[in-house]
Amino acid sequence: MSAQRKTAFPPSVDAQTRLLILGSLPGDASIRQGEYYAHRGNAFWHLIGDVLGEDLRGAPYAMRLKRLRARGVGLWDVIESAERPGSLDSGIRGAELRDLGAFIARLPALSAIAFNGKTAALHGRRQLGEQQQGLVLIDLPSSSGAYASLSREAKREAWSSLREHLV
Repeated sequence: MSAQRKTAFPPSVDAQTRLLILGSLPGDASIRQGEYYAHRGNAFWHLIGDVLGEDLRGAPYAMRLKRLRARGVGLWDVIESAERPGSLDSGIRGAELRDLGAFIARLPALSAIAFNGKTAALHGRRQLGEQQQGLVLIDLPSSSGAYASLSREAKREAWSSLREHLV
């Protein structure tokens, strides 16, 4: 299977975003549907719903994003585009990274950045370097179903640390 160049989505943020959750690059199911974390095996909407105390999984996508923004949560990815066969982060080659420093400078209420998985943390921390200026950086276990070495309960416990950064 040859690698195809895949492009990430625009950010889902506003001026009240306090917590920015950064993934690596949308997977194939997400790209096909034009929605963050669209693969049914990805636990993102369960995990963030537990953090917020809301059942987001069954809500229409636009409502999910609206509920996140209402609680000060934004979504984006650290990679703008890359070649990747399939959806696994291990297949990413030739990544074009985002300018996270310039982006976060435009979010006046931002107090924390959470990285959804090791690839997002690796690239995101490298890009931000010393630029985080008082921001809390949080490494989360990947919500991907492909990351099965932790149970959903263990992931839920790790993700619960996000509560203190909500509106």
